[in-house]
Amino acid sequence: MNLLHLLLLFPFASSFLLPPSPRLLTPLHDAPPSTTTTPSTTVSDVEIPTNLPSDVGMDYVPLATMLATGQLVEADQFTRDALIKLAGSKEAGRTFVYFTEVKKIPSTDLATIERLWLKFSDNKFGYSVQRDIWNKSAKGDFEKFCKKIGWTTKDGEVERKLKWFGASEFIYDVKKAPKGHLPLTSALRGTALIKKLLSHPVWEDEEWRKEPK
Repeated sequence: MNLLHLLLLFPFASSFLLPPSPRLLTPLHDAPPSTTTTPSTTVSDVEIPTNLPSDVGMDYVPLATMLATGQLVEADQFTRDALIKLAGSKEAGRTFVYFTEVKKIPSTDLATIERLWLKFSDNKFGYSVQRDIWNKSAKGDFEKFCKKIGWTTKDGEVERKLKWFGASEFIYDVKKAPKGHLPLTSALRGTALIKKLLSHPVWEDEEWRKEPK
């Protein structure tokens, strides 16, 4: 397997291998997680919401169940897969999202996904959490943003991005992970994708926070 194949398979991990690029392609890849999580609780121990609106008929009960039972690796993967489908990328035969496609993601669906992440992480994980950190603490600086949400580590004196391939270095634990650590977004070819996700029209007001009746 050559370097190009590795980069395509493991986009986020390779973000520290490649210099930022202004090109349009910024993958949100559906590569399989490198690990899985053992449920921290059982479905019978928690109430799984079932009124989960979608403009395209997407079933979010599996995501709710994963998050409610602490299966964060699987929930993170489900979220990436959902965005790929919602953005029309899967229909186009691709397993990643162009940042120009983010606007196609229905606000209803993104709001449903976000409310679930917030609900089952005690408001610790979610795009709105990352957006707040991006705007207020990092002030739009991607490197500062990565440090704030724990996407970097140090090897001696060298700071680098966490690895997504092999044994994942990301923290799939609500108690141990920094605020905003999840969900993950690739930055293989720059920061355009995450910027678009964090500036999606759904966040322009607080309507998305309202639970469906």
